[in-house]
Amino acid sequence: MKVIKRDGRAVDYDKKKIEIAIEKANKEVPSSEKAKKKEIVAIQKYIEGLNKKRMLVEDIQDTIEFKLMEAGRFELAKKYIVYRYNRMLVRKQNTTDESILGLIRNSNKEVMEENSNKNAVIASTQRDLIAGEVSKDLTTRLLLPEKISNAHREGILHFHDADYFLQPIFNCCLINIGDMLDNGTVMNGKLIESPKSFQVACTVMTQIIAAVASSQYGGQSVDIRHLGKYLRKSYNKFYKELEDKYKDKMPEELIVSIAKDRLKSELSAGVQTIQYQINTLMTTNGQSPFVTIFLNLDENDEYVEENAMIIEEVLKQRYEGIKNDKGVYITPAFPKLIYVLDEHNSLKGGKYDYLTKIAIKCSSRRMYPDYISAKKMRENYEGNVFSPMGCRSFLAPWKDENGNYKFEGRFNQGVVSINLPQIALLAKKNMDTFFKLLDERLELCFEAIMCRHYSLLGTTSDISPVHWRYGAIARLQPGEKIDKLLKGGYSSISLGYIGIYEMTKAMLGVSHTTKKGKEFALKVMNHLRDTCQRWKEETGIGFALYGTPAESLCYRFARIDKEKFGEIKDITDKGYYTNSYHVDVREHIDAFKKLEFESEFQKISSGGAISYVEIPNMKNNLEALEALVKFIYDNIQYAEFNTKSDYCHVCGFDGEIKLNDKYEWECPNCGNKDKNKMNVTRRTCGYLGENFWNAGKTKEIKSRVTHL
Repeated sequence: MKVIKRDGRAVDYDKKKIEIAIEKANKEVPSSEKAKKKEIVAIQKYIEGLNKKRMLVEDIQDTIEFKLMEAGRFELAKKYIVYRYNRMLVRKQNTTDESILGLIRNSNKEVMEENSNKNAVIASTQRDLIAGEVSKDLTTRLLLPEKISNAHREGILHFHDADYFLQPIFNCCLINIGDMLDNGTVMNGKLIESPKSFQVACTVMTQIIAAVASSQYGGQSVDIRHLGKYLRKSYNKFYKELEDKYKDKMPEELIVSIAKDRLKSELSAGVQTIQYQINTLMTTNGQSPFVTIFLNLDENDEYVEENAMIIEEVLKQRYEGIKNDKGVYITPAFPKLIYVLDEHNSLKGGKYDYLTKIAIKCSSRRMYPDYISAKKMRENYEGNVFSPMGCRSFLAPWKDENGNYKFEGRFNQGVVSINLPQIALLAKKNMDTFFKLLDERLELCFEAIMCRHYSLLGTTSDISPVHWRYGAIARLQPGEKIDKLLKGGYSSISLGYIGIYEMTKAMLGVSHTTKKGKEFALKVMNHLRDTCQRWKEETGIGFALYGTPAESLCYRFARIDKEKFGEIKDITDKGYYTNSYHVDVREHIDAFKKLEFESEFQKISSGGAISYVEIPNMKNNLEALEALVKFIYDNIQYAEFNTKSDYCHVCGFDGEIKLNDKYEWECPNCGNKDKNKMNVTRRTCGYLGENFWNAGKTKEIKSRVTHL
């Protein structure tokens, strides 16, 4: 039997520890109250007789207390309870030592692997992570109500980003980059005036991105359309310089041609600045900025042609990639790209279809960009098209005092997520019990979410001048409180959710893709949304239902529930829960049906949602990608493509990985043969038998591998 410690570690059961603990309590009571040796052995045998593969250490201790009282050893049981309580106080005095030392030793895997844009090995990142562990400890012990801390620990809910809760900073935002570029900003006490050229505008934008990332803990987004006017400024400057110098010496068309050539060079250099600066800058958080670039082409924009040129260059440079330390072109993690499909570029004969074809080619090699349908988004958000914050969190429509919709310069206060499969497992297929438990836990989530809100109330603009005083969000006065931006729906605050698929399986025994399962899943989703709306009306705060952003949380909830309930087929046996409303990867459903099905859930999850489809080796499937992109425009608001194409994690090589003479997969670039450090597409027959990696030991296996 494995015993699950309080920190999640699994250790071998040791009956000697039960004897030691009871004997310590024995020393505190008279002889007549002491537990005899045979009674201790009986307790040990009772626990062993439960025949459990795993037991929580708390459950073992509860059992000991129960058996002592059952034997009439009430005073001894009391001493044992006091002993447990004192041990708990000792643990609470300092719970950060091991987690911090684990970071230094590079053994704290959970924290080290939590963020893709953090290299937890380097000193600057470790400094931030150490501060985060201190924040988590103070948050769970002192700052949060004990019932919220316990609910987080037990996987009832997840209090996101406790490593930043100690400070009054928020989650994610849409930078008001247009205002900051047009009207100037201040960074580190230095005035940054409005740029006079495209190259400078790109440099200033990356400086703003780094400054913003240093004072918040979530993602940020910038709309590329604000750079169009600066590209025109550069052209006008080049043209004027040439005209002043060569007006009487060369024809007008030649001056225009040279000016355009110079503009192309500046365009390339500016976009390269954005890509390389974002990937080489380190924020004060010890990480690359988590930033998304929104590629939206508005035909009514004065600078639409310049913006089309910028989008084309961004896509072409992303397709090429960035060289890693081995000199191999790889896919950079940031900036994330989101490409907007509209009537003029939805592959239906529009003027800008050529850009969409470039985007699809880019997706086939680099997975990005993701795709937003302007058509579906207008249906869901009162006719508006705007970027999600950082990755997939959306704001609700909000109008200023002049009745104009505003999205840029707004933000999300924080997120708390609810574990839906756990509720279903506890309900044991009883619907009344399920919805009663759901409501109870939603109120617990509400209390946790309000902790986020209260922690920001009273914050002054001086806490992060780039956000509150110099335009990223607002232009408040020194010392002015941000409270007005926390209410009235200006900012949002999110209820996340995990495991619609597993919840439905646990309650009905079927997937939410079946008719019966879908009815139940939609009923729950609508209940979650209605609850957010009720909270919004009661508090005046912009509550929103959010398809949970943290992929690692899918594993955390599943791990906790497996310890509680054991291994349950299609629920806890997989090692993960399916994120939000997504169809489980093991279901046989084609890409078009998957997107169509999930679109119904996206419009309910208006505070944030994304869907994805997996396509093997996308580089050979451009026609399939084009068909999917057309389908996305007409059917779903937000989608992305994933692939399982060949990739070497050692050197970043993303070409074809082949078998060598010994029937081993070997990277042709660096010679890596470790199957755990590469992705290999199984071609043709897709054989995945047990002996796959022992290829060549038998004729049968050798022939199969050769066939691949």
